[in-house]
Amino acid sequence: MGNIYAKENVEIAWCPGCGNFGIRNTVLKALEELSIPRENLVFVSGIGQSAKAPQYYNTSYFNGLHGRALPAAAAIKGANPQLKVIVESGDGDMYGEGGNHFIHAIRRNSDITVIVHNNMVYGLTKGQASPTSRPGFTTPVQVDGVFENPLNPAALAIALDASFVARASAGEQEKTKEIIKSAVNHKGFALVDIFSACVSFNKVNTHKWFKENTYIMEEGYDPKNRAEAFKKSLEEGPWPLGILYINENKPVFEEKLAPYLNKDNTPLYLRKREISAVKDILDTKK
Repeated sequence: MGNIYAKENVEIAWCPGCGNFGIRNTVLKALEELSIPRENLVFVSGIGQSAKAPQYYNTSYFNGLHGRALPAAAAIKGANPQLKVIVESGDGDMYGEGGNHFIHAIRRNSDITVIVHNNMVYGLTKGQASPTSRPGFTTPVQVDGVFENPLNPAALAIALDASFVARASAGEQEKTKEIIKSAVNHKGFALVDIFSACVSFNKVNTHKWFKENTYIMEEGYDPKNRAEAFKKSLEEGPWPLGILYINENKPVFEEKLAPYLNKDNTPLYLRKREISAVKDILDTKK
C-alpha cells in the first residue's frame, strides 16, 4: 500500500533533480509516521515552484497569492483550531514578498508549521536573486553579482523569539524527517528552513555544495538557550543543521482569541449562532 498522503497519477512540474522532490518525499514520510487524519490536515502555500508542493499531496490545501500564505494559514487555524496547518513555500515567496507576514506571524505565534524550500534563487520566474542569495551570485538580472547581505531566516526568527526554529537540508532526508515531525508536533509557530538545490538556475549552491557546507549539530546541544541558539544560527560555512531553538512557554495566538478563551476549541462553523445576541449588540450601536 502506498503513502495515503501522496497524490497519485499527477504530473509534477519540477525539473529533474530538483531538491523539491527530496523535500516532498521527506514530508510524505513524516506525515505517514505522524498518522494525522487527512481530514484534519491542511497545506497552505503562496506562489512559486516550491509553493506547488501542496498540489502534489492527497490532502486539503489552499494556494493563495504571492507572499500571502501565512495570513491564510493563520485564518484557517483560527477558524478551526483542531486542524494541523502546514505552510510550504520557497525562500522568495516566504522571505521576500511574504517577509512582513513572516515577521508578524512569528510575533503572534500562530500554531502552524512553516516549511521553506530555501534554494537561494527565484525558480518560477527563471533565476533572479532571492533574499537568501549569496554575495557574488550572478543572474541575468544581477549581472555584476549580488552585493546585498543575504537574509538569515533562522537568526531573524530567533531574534523575534519564534517558538520553534530549525534548519535542515533536502539531502539529509532522515534528519529532516525527524525535524519536520517535531515541528508539526510543536504547539506554536514552527519554522523549518530547508536548504534545497535548484538545478536549473543556481549552479553555485548545488546538492554537492550543500553537502560540503553543512553539518548535523552535535548531540547534547540545548535548543532552549536563546542566546546560544542565536549564536549558532549565525554560523556559516559550514551551516549547522538541526533544531536551533525552542520556546515552549510562549502563548499561542489562537488560544487568546475570544471564541477559545474558555478552552473550547470547537470550530467556528460548528458553533450555534445566537442571532438575538448579535441583534442586541447592533441595537446598542443605534
